[in-house]
Amino acid sequence: MTRMTVNGEAIHYKLDPQTPLLWALRDASNLTGTKYGCDSQDCGACTVIVDGQAVTSCGVTIRSLEGAAVTTIEGLGGAHPVQQAWLAEQVTMCGYCEPGFIMAIAALLQATPAPGDDQIAALPNICRCGAYPRIRRAIARASRLAAEQKAERTDPKRLTLGSSAEEHNSPQ
Repeated sequence: MTRMTVNGEAIHYKLDPQTPLLWALRDASNLTGTKYGCDSQDCGACTVIVDGQAVTSCGVTIRSLEGAAVTTIEGLGGAHPVQQAWLAEQVTMCGYCEPGFIMAIAALLQATPAPGDDQIAALPNICRCGAYPRIRRAIARASRLAAEQKAERTDPKRLTLGSSAEEHNSPQ
């Protein structure tokens, strides 16, 4: 039995320990957002985040992930800055590479909030439709969105809508 956390939920896989994570996610957990692409770690369609790192799930066995924290596209919840930017930049073409790219970009931005061209070019994911200019714009937009969201969460002087500085500073 292999234990890990998937999208915040404790999971106990009773599968052959050599089972690739991709198939445990898709077949045993019904998390079909993680796509099967090449089975050789070349395309990135199956990318998930394991303990903060982008990983091609076709190339890692569940045995090697005992105790790991795994996040799939379903675990991002739909409101992640990368997902918002992806939609705003109209990146989607066929959509097959989309979950893997989004996960790889989310991990990249977590590690490097403002990645440079070299870091973006180093993403191993493949888009067979050639949406790379849109993907690059989405990365830049997601980076800005994430920075704005972080600033909003950490700014103690941030005012809520409909309030004034006097309301926040006046004695009650």
